[in-house]
Amino acid sequence: MPPSVEFPSAPPAPPLGQPAVPPRGHRVRQTTEQLRARILGGEWPVGGRIPTEPQLVAALGVGRNTVREAVRALVHAGVLECRQGSGTYVVSTDELAPVVARRLGDDRMTEVIEVRRAFEVEAARLAALRRTPQDLAALDGALAQREAAWHGGRVDAFVEADAALHTAVVAAAHNAMLAELYASVGTALRSTVAQAMGGELTPERYVDHTRLVEAIRAGDPGRAALEAGAFLEPAERA
Repeated sequence: MPPSVEFPSAPPAPPLGQPAVPPRGHRVRQTTEQLRARILGGEWPVGGRIPTEPQLVAALGVGRNTVREAVRALVHAGVLECRQGSGTYVVSTDELAPVVARRLGDDRMTEVIEVRRAFEVEAARLAALRRTPQDLAALDGALAQREAAWHGGRVDAFVEADAALHTAVVAAAHNAMLAELYASVGTALRSTVAQAMGGELTPERYVDHTRLVEAIRAGDPGRAALEAGAFLEPAERA
């Protein structure tokens, strides 16, 4: 007679009426996603401090170790930063952004321009095909703010306004993945604009984006793509 084989017994089922407790790894992943959702939703903005560990335990209904591991996962991803004696702060809403930022240096700005061109030309083409009245209003507002920032003479304000206009074009493309990837190079985008300005807003550095917005308004994808690409030629203009 062949020897009998013993199989490991299944874990006991929970008593009737009592829900099964999910595995620890599942609870950590679930808690990590809850924290990430609150960050993305703006409840804890970039630069702000998240609640203390006891407060998170009470709010999320999980144990201290689960909260600790979820926070550690977001710190490792570059979304949160623990500051000794101060607390844990939101440093990014996008896990790709810190990775991209760490890889950038002045010697890689040409690569950034090439990536911007790939994203922005396609975004402009799609925006011309998909823009809504709300998108056009947002583009008009962003363009007006960019003009006002230029005339204000402050480089930092202009860089932010220029980035906001390009971001509005990407949003008008209505491609969520494109928008997320573009957001991940936001710091690099601003660096290329600031570099192109050379620390001072002078007439020869001015680039008019009115034709880009008008091409999107006209629903002309070819012209919109052409206008978007013209800003990012080797001269590295904004």
